[in-house]
Amino acid sequence: MKVLKFLVFLILIVIIGGAIYFGAKDGSYDINESKTIKAPVALVFNTVNEYNTWQEWGPWKEQDPNMTFSYPEQTSGIGSGYSWNGQLNGKLETTHLVANKSLEQDLTLETSRGDRYPKMYWSFESQENGSTTVQWGMRGEHTFMDKVFYALKGIEYNEGIKEMHHNGLEAIETYVLKEMSSFNISESTLTEYGGGFYLYKTSSASSNNISAIMGQNYGEIMSFAAQNNIALAGMPFTIYLEMSSGGVVMSNAIPVREKIAVAGNTNILSGYLPTTKVVKTTLKGDYTYLSQAWDKANQYVAQYDLETSNLKPFEIYTNDPGNFPNPADWTTDLYIPIN
Repeated sequence: MKVLKFLVFLILIVIIGGAIYFGAKDGSYDINESKTIKAPVALVFNTVNEYNTWQEWGPWKEQDPNMTFSYPEQTSGIGSGYSWNGQLNGKLETTHLVANKSLEQDLTLETSRGDRYPKMYWSFESQENGSTTVQWGMRGEHTFMDKVFYALKGIEYNEGIKEMHHNGLEAIETYVLKEMSSFNISESTLTEYGGGFYLYKTSSASSNNISAIMGQNYGEIMSFAAQNNIALAGMPFTIYLEMSSGGVVMSNAIPVREKIAVAGNTNILSGYLPTTKVVKTTLKGDYTYLSQAWDKANQYVAQYDLETSNLKPFEIYTNDPGNFPNPADWTTDLYIPIN
């Protein structure tokens, strides 16, 4: 009997000691990982903000391939969210955001020890080279039972979450870069271009600096138009005067409503494109694929033995990249004038 009492007393001491130990142990956690992704901040932010993308890059899908997802009517912005069922059920809801800067989310996890409610947070910082540094974090407070459970199971909770966030950020990069690389070149067609007046600046450029020179030229044209109260009347375009493997000679242009009498010491000139028959080809995607689009357009000309006119080929940038963070959404119409 004395032995039994001693054992009971010993067990009570262990239980009380364990309770004191785990109760005193700090249960708060704030775990985060960061990664720099070679993509515009708006594109990376929009990817995380849109819950329909999460099943594509979410790291928990690898741990539970049979996981299923449910979406409400709203899948982005404050109040949006999604839920999942699998080995561990849960849901996520966006509670606060600053566009292209930060996101905060409420996470609910259904565990055998009861529901848990960690907070997720994200930050997005644009870098000078056009990349985005993303931080993904989670903070919360372990319950007493959680602290006991992780200790007895030998689970390194923080390390597990850090690995999950690391894998998730890697998957976001893979997803975003794949989205950015998507492009489509339409079938070439015969049509007519309406023509019109334009302001332009002519420059030579190589493949290494053509983007910078284009940007500089368009900036000068817009500044000239603003200083002289000239209304611009369309999207920018480029006329290719010479094209070779070494580079191009090009006129960067922006349409205007009427002929402009240009006077004074300026490199900005006024031009006119007449109505003309053209072979039209459209690229939807990054401008780096323009050479492939031009190849397809020229193949069409050769296939049907079309005679090109003395007007030079040109391309029109039909939407503003500033409004479309994903280069896969940029559209460019290519025109080869023919007789």
